[in-house]
Amino acid sequence: MQRLALFDLDNTLIDLDEAFQDWAREFAEEHGLGRDGVDLLLKLDRDSVPHREVFFGKVREHFALPDTVEELWGRYRRRMPHLVRCRPEVLNGLSRLRAAGWRVAIVTNGMADNQLGKIRKTGLADVVDTWALSGAEGIRKPDTGLFEIAAQRCGTTVAKGGWMIGDNLVADISGGRAAGLRTIWINRGTWPGHGHSAHHVVTDVIQAIEILHGDNTTA
Repeated sequence: MQRLALFDLDNTLIDLDEAFQDWAREFAEEHGLGRDGVDLLLKLDRDSVPHREVFFGKVREHFALPDTVEELWGRYRRRMPHLVRCRPEVLNGLSRLRAAGWRVAIVTNGMADNQLGKIRKTGLADVVDTWALSGAEGIRKPDTGLFEIAAQRCGTTVAKGGWMIGDNLVADISGGRAAGLRTIWINRGTWPGHGHSAHHVVTDVIQAIEILHGDNTTA
């Protein structure tokens, strides 16, 4: 099996939940929503995943905001790349993979401007070979086409195998397996009671990277 590693972005390589909490506090302060407003934003986020258009529709309606959904969503997308962080040990781990001969790509759902901004602002653009963004390609995980686009940009194909690492059991794990990839699930405790078909389960992407370094089936 070839040394191809595809990584999800949000809550895999970066902690989107932490950045969202920072955004929620900023938004609540800007609009005078108070602590209760922050709590409601966090609840709406949990209830409205995965699509932000739905989320901002509910935010606008609940708080009777004058801004349009697109205006709210657009400001969110411009702000989030400045709030997310990628830990130095994650950046270093990806660099080590590439130095060991792996081709590394990010495969993520989301609006292209938001996701690309995160990739660039966090320094991830400097330590991966490429990326495939659903908002740019017009297809979303678990559609296997997005994995194939990433593989092709790495100069290969998913037919030769590889790995998909992510936190979403449907988009990343089921999608990755459907594409013929081995999978590592980042279990963040958000899928209670759900079965999975991942080859490995970890709680941090660093652990996943170490599994790849120890994989003797790749060549």
